[in-house]
Amino acid sequence: MSASPQPEGDAFEVARPSGAAIIRAVKAARVREIVALPDIVTSDGLLWPISRDPDFRLTRICKEDEGVSICGAMSFNGTRAVLMMQQTGLMDSLNAIRAVGVDYELPVVMMVGLQGKEPHLPAARSGSYGVRIIEPVLSAMELSYSLVEEPGDEAHVTQAIDDAYAASRPHIFLIGRPPEAP
Repeated sequence: MSASPQPEGDAFEVARPSGAAIIRAVKAARVREIVALPDIVTSDGLLWPISRDPDFRLTRICKEDEGVSICGAMSFNGTRAVLMMQQTGLMDSLNAIRAVGVDYELPVVMMVGLQGKEPHLPAARSGSYGVRIIEPVLSAMELSYSLVEEPGDEAHVTQAIDDAYAASRPHIFLIGRPPEAP
């Protein structure tokens, strides 16, 4: 008896978080500044709707580490911001996150699309090395992070942003599945 073939990669049907719910949660956390580089995982469900939303001001940047500095600087005058990027940019900006977020103790909040992550697998089991190492690297750096992959995960976004600003520490949301567009 042979086993039926399993679908590969994106062929799996999986539930996705709601882009509208994430955006509502970000607004509830009193964030109005979004600093971003386009990311294939979050563009349709988050970045493009945010770019059209008059409640946000979107600042487009060229390099992720610039965004870390911009978000950190905004916190000095009480402005809350979220930096959006993909995991390659997160890896590129780890030294800036260490300096600005950890050493200077500034609340840099990031939403990071896990580009290349298979939607049916946890990041730790991904076939993509760049996805697989994200959580261990963040843990080694003692950086706070949480997953936003499934419906319901959006519920903790507001509190995590509030906690990052209260503690004046970074927090990273790992977006493992493309959010549903509003």
